[in-house]
Amino acid sequence: MRAVGVVCFLVVAGLAGCGTSNEDELRQWMAEQNAQTRPSVKPILEPKLFKPELYVLGSAVEPFSSQKLTQALKRDSAQAVSNGALVAPELVRRKEALEAFPLDAVTLVGNLVKEGKPVALVKVDNLLYQVKLGNYLGQNYGRVMKIAETEVTLREIVQDAAGEWIERTATLQLQERTK
Repeated sequence: MRAVGVVCFLVVAGLAGCGTSNEDELRQWMAEQNAQTRPSVKPILEPKLFKPELYVLGSAVEPFSSQKLTQALKRDSAQAVSNGALVAPELVRRKEALEAFPLDAVTLVGNLVKEGKPVALVKVDNLLYQVKLGNYLGQNYGRVMKIAETEVTLREIVQDAAGEWIERTATLQLQERTK
């Protein structure tokens, strides 16, 4: 019993001795690292000098004129009408079944030639559909323009960030079978 007490005392004393030397080494290393580290601060650039411009009534267009605002509104409405002409025929035609699904839900799984014309096989919700040139796919007025061996090319009509209707090209790639 006495031997066990002596062994425990030696173990505790040994651990206490190890703890302080490791701590001293750590503090010394941290002090060295702190002394070696030099912060680099980039100086702030001087602000640009502001030069006010004088408004001369006779030589420039009045910025608050109602005539100028009317011209701008007419120009914007004419542009909206011309952009609306791109989507107008799409709004009056009858929708096809595959236009109810987003394009990323449609999978191209194959193609074939039927009566001498290419036909794409697409899969939506575990149902197989035949798609010909001129058919519509997706929710962006996507019209099939080309059917190739490995892809179907569509012409879509979408609104850009400014709200204008534009045409863009989209493709469906042939998907390999996964097991």
